[in-house]
Amino acid sequence: MYDKRIKIFIIFSVLLLLVCLARLAQMQLLAVSRVEHEVAELKERRGLTQQLNTLRGKILDRSGRILAVDEPGFWVHIDYELSCFLDERVQKGKILSAAKKKDPELSTSDMKEKIHNRIEEIQQIINICAQLGDIEPSEIQKINDFIWNRRTFQAWREKFPNSEVFNNYNSKISIPLSVAIADFNEKQPDPDKQIELISKVNIAEMNQKWPLLKLNTDDDIFAAQLEFLNVDGVEILPIVQRSYPYDTVAAQTIGWVGLATQQQDRELFENDRLSRYLEGEVCGREDGVEYVCESILRGRRGEKNFDIDKQLVSRIESRLGQDVVLTLDIELQKRIENYLTSYNHDPNCGPGMSAVILDVATGDILALVSLPVYDLNRIRYDYDNLAADANKPLINRAINALYPPGSVVKPLILIAGLETGMITTDEVIPCPAQPAPENWPDCWIYKDHRSGHSNMWENIARNAIKGSCNIYFSHLADRLDPLILQHWLFMFGYGRIALSPPETIAQTEFSRNLRQSPGIISSSVPKGEDLTVEQIPPLRDTERRYFGIGQGTLRVTPLQVANTMATIARGGIVKAPRLFKEMQHSQDVPLKISPETLAIVFDGMSAVINEINGTANKEFGPVLYTFTEQDVKLYGKTGSTEAPEHAWFAGFAEDDTGRKLAFAIVVEGGEHGSSDAAPLVRDIIQFCIEYDYIGQALHPIQGI
Repeated sequence: MYDKRIKIFIIFSVLLLLVCLARLAQMQLLAVSRVEHEVAELKERRGLTQQLNTLRGKILDRSGRILAVDEPGFWVHIDYELSCFLDERVQKGKILSAAKKKDPELSTSDMKEKIHNRIEEIQQIINICAQLGDIEPSEIQKINDFIWNRRTFQAWREKFPNSEVFNNYNSKISIPLSVAIADFNEKQPDPDKQIELISKVNIAEMNQKWPLLKLNTDDDIFAAQLEFLNVDGVEILPIVQRSYPYDTVAAQTIGWVGLATQQQDRELFENDRLSRYLEGEVCGREDGVEYVCESILRGRRGEKNFDIDKQLVSRIESRLGQDVVLTLDIELQKRIENYLTSYNHDPNCGPGMSAVILDVATGDILALVSLPVYDLNRIRYDYDNLAADANKPLINRAINALYPPGSVVKPLILIAGLETGMITTDEVIPCPAQPAPENWPDCWIYKDHRSGHSNMWENIARNAIKGSCNIYFSHLADRLDPLILQHWLFMFGYGRIALSPPETIAQTEFSRNLRQSPGIISSSVPKGEDLTVEQIPPLRDTERRYFGIGQGTLRVTPLQVANTMATIARGGIVKAPRLFKEMQHSQDVPLKISPETLAIVFDGMSAVINEINGTANKEFGPVLYTFTEQDVKLYGKTGSTEAPEHAWFAGFAEDDTGRKLAFAIVVEGGEHGSSDAAPLVRDIIQFCIEYDYIGQALHPIQGI
């Protein structure tokens, strides 16, 4: 019995030894054992991941000039906890809060002393900054206003979550600050209680350090570090900031960047962990190229993965944002903007203006001007004031403001009439010196001079263009079938969006476009933007006569008008305007307008400028010889509208080499296209000659 147990024990021990030897052999002989694999996995799980930054792509003009760029630099930063003491509203809030403590007299006195001391500290900081660079005295107040406005909005939203204001907007974010503040004032009119409510609100921006002054040289950086070494609330920090070298130029077209906090921002790259936005990152704000081209400009973060031993396991390289090149000539745009801003306009003219310059052959937009402008480098601070500005500087008037076109539509109406056989080139439509019948428009010459065009010439097609006769064109348009009239307007680009986004994003999930208005070529406002001509609402019979003179419900954008003039200049060939150089030139669409019709339209538009009694001859006459010397021929059309009152001038220019430019300008509040708009185009064409886009400059600009 005992021997049997000994044998069993020996057998069991041998088997156990064999298992251990086999396991040892497995561990020694296999190249990658399971244990090693598990250890490697453990190391990776307990390792570190480091994400690598990327740079946003640049926006460039047609010549490669930088319009927007991520620019690293050192800035003096100030804590809001310190800067807020310069805000009288914050001061009052702190005093009100201190007064509610057990010993209000002592608490209030202490708080007032604290405020006084902090103000002295801030003044010393401002004095030091003034020695290091240019700083506006109001710079800190702009930071304070920016944060106070957001605290106000949050206080209103928390206190009055059931306000009827919310029903009028798609989301709480989209409610304008001015609307929120007005509702806040109505529901809580006591200023002290307002301040108490706002003072209780804490938002993320209150805990940030705010850039106060950019340090431009190494000496400035060193001096600032010494000066602020022991100053609490002030730091010298490196940041990469979006910079716009041309400040206000083409602001609405370029657009701007802001913190990526909105829902549409979070959704854009939500499925890509290396592209989705992190706290504090920026993205393009609607509207503008920064927004439209976000997926091109943004780039993608890289990543390094380290194991527990800090050994690099894997690496994903950063992908820098791609550059976006526009067709704009930023120097020409700047010249035009500065000129229009400083021009001595008639007092009736408002600050709102737009000018468009197109290269006829390519459809490239050389200038897309919208006034008033704003500073792209300041908009993150100034946005609330700009959004509340009655002059609407944030709107791109060239593509997203609607105007009745007035008489600049008349060349198109003449083309439609001649091509459909509703009139012949020599048919006279009398314009007598008498008021028009009821429900028909009077001719401008009768209203201004109690005369008629029939007293001046035979009121045939080319003369009707030359003299801009309302009687001729209202009667001609009235002969056209409403559907036919709408069809011609649509073929020339009215009633539809003019600009397309870059092709690399047009057909992707990231597709965005500039905010544009398609205009109105019907008696009612259409629902939707991308409509076919068949989907556009009908045009009432009685509306046609007013469409013939660019009035009634007809509405267009300046870019559409300029592109119509380019279509005429090409001999009736439609080409979509182009803002992004990446895009292929659009396919030509011939409208098959007869040479005879085009010749009459050209003749009439030339007479507007070059012949006595042409509506723009008075403005162009004194300089026609100079234009001839510079090998430039001009074709134009004046336009004036009522209710609302605006002045237009549009047309095209050509030289003997075949180069052509189309143009359109609208001056809000202008009374006469001849005096308020034509002189502006006259000078802008001269700029284009000097920049070598047409003709031969007598005094070319150096360096072009």
